[in-house]
Amino acid sequence: MKKKLGLLLVGLAFLCPKTFAIEDIPIQANTPVTASVEGVQKGYPKKYTQTYIKQITPTYKSVGKDEIFYVALDMLKGTGGEFSRNAILGNNLSQRPIKIEFRDLGLISPAYASFDALGWKKNKQLYIYINPRHKDAPPGALAALLAHEAIHQDEYNSLAEETYAWTLEAATWCEILEIYPESNNELHPLVIRENTLKKLFERGNYTDKYIKKTVHTNEGYRNLPATSPGFEDL
Repeated sequence: MKKKLGLLLVGLAFLCPKTFAIEDIPIQANTPVTASVEGVQKGYPKKYTQTYIKQITPTYKSVGKDEIFYVALDMLKGTGGEFSRNAILGNNLSQRPIKIEFRDLGLISPAYASFDALGWKKNKQLYIYINPRHKDAPPGALAALLAHEAIHQDEYNSLAEETYAWTLEAATWCEILEIYPESNNELHPLVIRENTLKKLFERGNYTDKYIKKTVHTNEGYRNLPATSPGFEDL
């Protein structure tokens, strides 16, 4: 699987676009499960002790105040989601760190209440809002979700762009599971989402074949154009 993932991620690297969009429709999931161990949320890989988190905080504090995002972003190192990690830290169209926070998406619009995450742009500042039901998600699952959301960086979106973002999310989740298998809390709704994407990805022989079909038949995307800037051919 590593070989197949490597081939796909090389392809994705060559496809890294110049411009992106900022809205996501999620896969629905069930009620989350909450648990904690020794003051650290269950699901943190062992190396993410409070001492280690304190050491990495200066690198990530510009994105927000929640330490679980620092852990999630750090877990993207060495994966196909490294591009997204760098984008969130400021290597994006705005040239500013993307702000990440848990937020009740239904307060933005009732239509967004069930979303897992939402990209937003206010003036020159980019945001990624995560549904609060994922506060207790394994950080590895949040890492895969952030890999997706960081692709969306402007007001344009398309079926091609969502296909790219979902495929990157699935590929990143596969890598996360190889490096941090403890991330696979199968009862958590965000993990259910990631494993759903993983199955589509694997069924398509580690390509976007079935993810693309899912995106194109998603009711939430029915008004999206086929392509957008940076995603003219995918």
